[in-house]
Amino acid sequence: MTGEKKKKKRLNRSILLAKKIIIKDGGSPQGIGEPSVYHAVVVIFLEFFAWGLLTTPMLTVLHQTFPHHTFLMNGLIHGVKGLLSFLSAPLIGALSDVWGRKSFLLLTVFFTCAPIPLMKISPWWYFAVISMSGVFAVTFSVIFAYVADITQEHERSTAYGLVSATFAASLVTSPAIGAYLSVAYGDTLVVILATAIALLDICFILVAVPESLPEKMRPASWGAPISWEQADPFASLRKVGQDSTVLLICITVFLSYLPEAGQYSSFFLYLRQVIRFSSETVAAFIAVVGILSILAQTVVLGILMRSIGNKNTILLGLGFQILQLAWYGFGSQPWMMWAAGAVAAMSSITFPAISAIVSRNADPDQQGVVQGMITGIRGLCNGLGPALYGFVFYLFHVELTDTDASEKGGKPNMANPTDESAIIPGPPFLFGACSVLLSLLVALFIPEHTGLGARPGAYKKHSNGAQSHSHSPQGSGAEGKEPLLDDSSV
Repeated sequence: MTGEKKKKKRLNRSILLAKKIIIKDGGSPQGIGEPSVYHAVVVIFLEFFAWGLLTTPMLTVLHQTFPHHTFLMNGLIHGVKGLLSFLSAPLIGALSDVWGRKSFLLLTVFFTCAPIPLMKISPWWYFAVISMSGVFAVTFSVIFAYVADITQEHERSTAYGLVSATFAASLVTSPAIGAYLSVAYGDTLVVILATAIALLDICFILVAVPESLPEKMRPASWGAPISWEQADPFASLRKVGQDSTVLLICITVFLSYLPEAGQYSSFFLYLRQVIRFSSETVAAFIAVVGILSILAQTVVLGILMRSIGNKNTILLGLGFQILQLAWYGFGSQPWMMWAAGAVAAMSSITFPAISAIVSRNADPDQQGVVQGMITGIRGLCNGLGPALYGFVFYLFHVELTDTDASEKGGKPNMANPTDESAIIPGPPFLFGACSVLLSLLVALFIPEHTGLGARPGAYKKHSNGAQSHSHSPQGSGAEGKEPLLDDSSV
């Protein structure tokens, strides 16, 4: 027993030392100006703009490295990454609740972008590091917690919409720019440019991003040891089942984001191979859908949240997603893809609406944990989705066999997915539509937010919105049973 106590003391000393290194001067804010949503927006934009540039080179390197069963290998690589993200997101979210957001923003962006320069140095190491980077590739988890720290409850849906719209904005031009530079100057220049933008993002976090964790919260946790029960990813996952609202939201996210993640991994290739879009048309399609998504996640989302409420906005977004996937699945003409793309832009309101309903019900010091759970579920989908889509494409004999032909405007060699034997042009999209339909049925049971004082024992410190961050130390037994969200009865 004495040895165990000594080990715990050493562990606590190491933790306090790490805190002093990560949060200098007792947690004084460092950065330019006050923490704002715009800091989060710039971080997200630069990270995903860098990866968007690599859309075309990534496809080429993937096919050259794995010439046989390219879709399946793509699914396997992203499957490992997604599984690691699923396990690590709640842990990183919980640690950011204690140590602050800035240091974990730096950590997640650095490791997410670490594989980029390896694309030209060593493709095998590139794919290996992509898989392992899933441990820290959970930037959205920390970003949403950062936004929750600095916004009031009624502002969060708009703020989350802005962050999600920024993700779409980063993909409006970057794939087209990457494709043009790749054709004109080669893939090496694209990789160098993407690496430079990733370094710029890291420098921006170091120099310009201030810490968002409120001053009142940091002293309360400064002298106390970290609750490993809270930071343990499996403990966080077990809490999903303890709170019915969290459980319903996580199931909704899983069933709706699974097909979306698979679609992201293969849709551009599908447009080129099956619908016969040229590279320029694909770039234009990405840009148009991106612009429409920005409008949907900013203007339309705000109007819907005020007029029909949070839950109905989620249901409407899921309805648009079902229509979009069904249209992609049955559509065989270019105009159908453009029309379905407009519907896809409207379906992008779902995730910011879900993040808002989670955030406004979660305790202030639990924002990182619950957002980490949601982001972790998305990480798992980022692994399973590409694998599922790749496997279904493989079953229906759609295989990537010649990327060079389509890049030069020719027709790629493929296993004839549009011949008479293929009744459905895009079978994975129909599987996705069925999954989102199940998600819609689950989302019907998510309770409306009826007020924070509605039930005894509710978190009354929420009554002041996000400005109230008072802590009261609680016993570990009570902490384990405490629901993550208010109003969890269905």
